[in-house]
Amino acid sequence: MRKKGILLLLMGILGESCHVSQATVGHPGDLAKVLKVPEIEYNGEVDLREVSRLLEAQVEPQVIGTVNWEAFPYRPDVQFRIAHSNNKLWLKFHVTEDNILARRTEANTATHRDSCVEFFLDPQQNGDYYNFEFNCIGTTHLAYGSEGGKREFVPPGNIREQILIESSLGDQPFPERTGGHSWEMTMVIPAEILVHEKGIQLKGLTANANFYKCGDDTAVPHYLSWNPVGTDRPNFHQPKFFGRLIFE
Repeated sequence: MRKKGILLLLMGILGESCHVSQATVGHPGDLAKVLKVPEIEYNGEVDLREVSRLLEAQVEPQVIGTVNWEAFPYRPDVQFRIAHSNNKLWLKFHVTEDNILARRTEANTATHRDSCVEFFLDPQQNGDYYNFEFNCIGTTHLAYGSEGGKREFVPPGNIREQILIESSLGDQPFPERTGGHSWEMTMVIPAEILVHEKGIQLKGLTANANFYKCGDDTAVPHYLSWNPVGTDRPNFHQPKFFGRLIFE
C-alpha cells in the first residue's frame, strides 16, 4: 500500500508538471490545433461557384466556435472549409447569426466592425503574419507585420486584382438587419498576394494561422476563434495563439 501511495503521489506531481508546461507554452505547443489543408486538382479558369462546390464535396468543415471572453458570450454558428490548388488558397465560410451589418466598401477600412470573418496567416512561423479580414459583402482588409508592431497594408489594387471573392449577400452595403440570417462567402487567394514571401509555394508548406468571427458594431458584439486565444480581453493579433496549417 505504501508503494502504491508513493506511485500515485509521483503520478500526481508529474501530471501537474505536464499541465503547467502545456498551459505556459506559447506557439508552437501541444495545445495548438493542427489542420491538414488538402490539395484539390483543378484545371482551367477559376470559377468561384465551382470552387464552392468542390470545397463542399471534398473538404470537411471546421468550426470557429471558441468563446474566449466571458463578457462576449454570443456564439453564432460559423464554419469554414480550406484547401489549395495551383498555388492558390481556397476558402469558404458558412455563417448563421442573429444580426448582419455591412457598412464598409473600401479596402483596408475597419471591416471588423461589420459582420466579419477573418483569417490570419504566418507563413514563415516567425511571428510576422497577414491579417485577412472580410466583411459579409467581401470588403477586404489586408495588412502584414508583427504583433504590436506597425502593420503595412497590402495595396488595395493588389486586393482587387488578385483576390476573387463572392458572398451570398452580394457586394452592396446595408444597415444592420435583425431577425436571423445565414450567409456564405467563397474566396480564392493566390500566393502572390503574400507580397513579403516572394516565390512562396503553398504545397508542402507548414504555417501558423487562426480563423475568427467578429462584429464589433453589431447589436451583439462577438469574438470567436478557431484556435483558443488566451488574453484578458478581445485581441486577435496574437500569433503565439495561432494553430498550425499543414498544406499537403
